[in-house]
Amino acid sequence: MKKILIVDDLHPAFKEQAIAMGYEVDDKPQITRQQTLNKIKDYVGIAVRTKFRIDAEIFAAAPNLKFVARAGAGLDNIDDKIAFERNIELINAPEGNCDAVGEHATGLLLSLMNNFRRADAEIRSGIWDREENRGYELKGKKVGIIGYGFMGQSFAKKLAGFEVDVMAYDKYKTGFSDAFAREVSMEEIVKHSDVLSLHIPLTTETRQMVDDEYLFHFKKSIFFINTARGEIVNTKAVLNAIESGKIIAAGLDVLQTEKFPALSEQSWYTELTKNEKVILTPHVAGWTFDSYRKISEVLAEKLKGLSF
Repeated sequence: MKKILIVDDLHPAFKEQAIAMGYEVDDKPQITRQQTLNKIKDYVGIAVRTKFRIDAEIFAAAPNLKFVARAGAGLDNIDDKIAFERNIELINAPEGNCDAVGEHATGLLLSLMNNFRRADAEIRSGIWDREENRGYELKGKKVGIIGYGFMGQSFAKKLAGFEVDVMAYDKYKTGFSDAFAREVSMEEIVKHSDVLSLHIPLTTETRQMVDDEYLFHFKKSIFFINTARGEIVNTKAVLNAIESGKIIAAGLDVLQTEKFPALSEQSWYTELTKNEKVILTPHVAGWTFDSYRKISEVLAEKLKGLSF
């Protein structure tokens, strides 16, 4: 019988549907990397979220591996080059958490534009300051979206009722204008955006894409949102841009270094946490109670389409 090893916390829907397809499924969300290395040779598939990287060491220990199921959108924690060389299928589920990401990005943006973080903290501290907490309205603003896949499209759809002008740039797609966004060049994004939101994968090309030079070229002061991958953005560059007024405020669900203690050891960590123009969330934009289930359902549906 074909066996699948689940090494992370997945909704039971994936396991249930895989069993119905004839697979034997070992659901081991507490398994360690070393334990995985010791037993992966017996499996044709492995399902993972973010616990560890599926790299050369894992692949070398898995001679019978036919597919990797990534419970989420990005594939940056999988060595796709080795997978391609060995004809190992990679399946992911951006359809399962795109609504969560779109809503989270919208929530961050509204919070930034209306000073929710600062206003809440001030009232709790006995300060009632209406003037300093006056906000901005979204209506009439130009929103620039980088990357128009599932996540970018979801964000654009969530913005539809706000009467904004949504511009989208995608280096790898053309002719994608729709009812929610119009295709533009990067030059137009840089020239016209009041809001910039990232929805691109982490690749060699996008790593540290948003740096001091990139932000310098924006013509207007912007609200900045990142729900994609932290390593796309140089955090210190964002702080510099806030200091100079190039960025009005930033909502960051992801950071170039994540989890403690590593995060607290970064040179920019203290400055970041003390900056009241930044809202931080712990890489949860795509991780809701709803997406937990939907991701597994999407993965199971894609598993049906595999043939080996």
